[in-house]
Order: sequence, then structure tokens, then C-alpha cells
Amino acid sequence: MKKFTFLMGLLFPGFFCMQTHAQTQEEMQKWMDYMTPSDIHKMIASWDGTWNEDVTMWMGPGAPPMQMKTTSENKMLLDGRYQEAKHEGNFNGMPFQGMSVLGFDNARKIFFYSWIDNFGTGMIYMEGTWDPAKKTINLKGKMTDPMSGKLIDLREVITIVDDDTQLMEQYTLQDGKEFKSMELTSKRKK
Repeated sequence: MKKFTFLMGLLFPGFFCMQTHAQTQEEMQKWMDYMTPSDIHKMIASWDGTWNEDVTMWMGPGAPPMQMKTTSENKMLLDGRYQEAKHEGNFNGMPFQGMSVLGFDNARKIFFYSWIDNFGTGMIYMEGTWDPAKKTINLKGKMTDPMSGKLIDLREVITIVDDDTQLMEQYTLQDGKEFKSMELTSKRKK
């Protein structure tokens, strides 16, 4: 009974909100469109599976590159609405684990992306658009700079090279200038 009460406590506010805000047939249709996975969600789902990743990082402009190999396991959550990716690897003898969630907001027509890992205690959050001609997701967001404790601007471009290859390029703003801070090439494991 406690589990049922707890579950209803979680679900009721969402249903109540939907009922109080969506009264007309048109409004109900907008809710249905908002909650139904789209063709973009199907595209994201096509990226499910295991991927090998080659990562190159730069700590600042002109800094020497550092490299790491990781693997990721991508899977869709909540009936095809979001994709979770779990990353594992080793960096300079330290085990590395990271997790991301990628989704597409049907109402706002934007991608959103969050990232956490065991090399920090903050979260990266980004939003952006899809460019179908270039097959790129263009994200902008913020991350914590551990040296200053302040948020700094971050930009990522994810290019879908083909069904089995993706390229992520990350750019960080430092002292008013943007530099390439990471490049990650993902290849689907066969």
C-alpha cells in the first residue's frame, strides 16, 4: 500500500497539471504531440548499442593533447523518449565513468543534453538545434570550471558521419576566446 501511495504521489501532480492546463481538444492534442516520440527520437534510438570511443582533450589553448579510449553503452529510456549513455575507460591509470542523457523536446524543437562523471561533482547541461543538411547537433551550455568555481561557456558539435560513426567536437571559452577542448570519435562496435 505504501508503494501505491508513493507512486500516486509522484504521478498525480503531472496528471493534475495536464488537466488544469489542457482543457480544449486542441490543447489535449498539443499534450499528445509533446509526449509522443517523434522521428527525431527514432533517429536517436538508432544510436543504441555499444560504441568504441577515441577521446582527445586539450586543457587550454596550445596545451599538449591528452588521449583516452572509452566505450559507451547507449539505450533508450521511458519508451523511446530519452537516450542514456554510460561511458567507461581509463585515464592516466584512473578508472573513468561518465553518464549522459540526450533528448529532444517536441514543443520547443530543441535537443537537450546532460553529462556527469566521476572526475567532478558538477553537471554539464546544454541545449541546441539539429541541422539536417550537415547532420549535426549544435549544443551550447555551461560547465563548472574547477579552478575558479565559476560557470564557463561550452559548445559542442555532434556530427553524424554515418550509421556507425559519430564525431563530437567540444569548444570551451577561456579568457574571452574559444578553443577546442575535446574531440571524441565514436565507432559502433560490431
